[in-house]
Amino acid sequence: MTAPFIKGPSDPTVQPVPASVVDKVDAADTTLHNPKRAVLSLGSNLGNRLETLQGAVDALADTPGLRIKGVSPVYETEPWGVDPGSQPSYFNAVVVLKTTLPPSSLLERAHAVEEAFHRVRDERWGARTLDVDIVAYADVVSDDPVLTLPHPRAHERAFVLAPWYDLDPEAQLPGRGAVADLLDTLTRQGVVPRQDLELRLPE
Repeated sequence: MTAPFIKGPSDPTVQPVPASVVDKVDAADTTLHNPKRAVLSLGSNLGNRLETLQGAVDALADTPGLRIKGVSPVYETEPWGVDPGSQPSYFNAVVVLKTTLPPSSLLERAHAVEEAFHRVRDERWGARTLDVDIVAYADVVSDDPVLTLPHPRAHERAFVLAPWYDLDPEAQLPGRGAVADLLDTLTRQGVVPRQDLELRLPE
């Protein structure tokens, strides 16, 4: 019997983003024409996991036409879809951003960032240095097999929803409803907040 995922306020250990950084991000947004809000999930279970996630955040921040608005707390999670103990645990986080890139270009950039960290796609559910998934893009709902939006399994993954909820308790997953409500249907087994770790929002 697994414990239900307990919904509560945002993680009190998460440090607020300095006002100076918020001002810079907001000012940068004025250079984006009609930006769209997108949510990306990051994961790593090989090598220096925290360093890799931070590198991915920094690489995304360096992308023209993209501004990172928030970075979630880090969670340590059991690998999805494989036998227990067969792979190292993951570090997971969620990034909220605004972008003028269309979904297809954002996907290309996500894959480029993965490749920069030597992501290998030998097997489904295989261990990886870095996984960058587009969870949601604006309110788009699409069954395009190249990029299904929102991510077809996001609603059943606590390792995506938990950090997203911490970052934005009012978040909505298009076509599925409130992230908070979706979390109520899941368990937190194997999904543990790492309050001793932190990802930096690029300045």
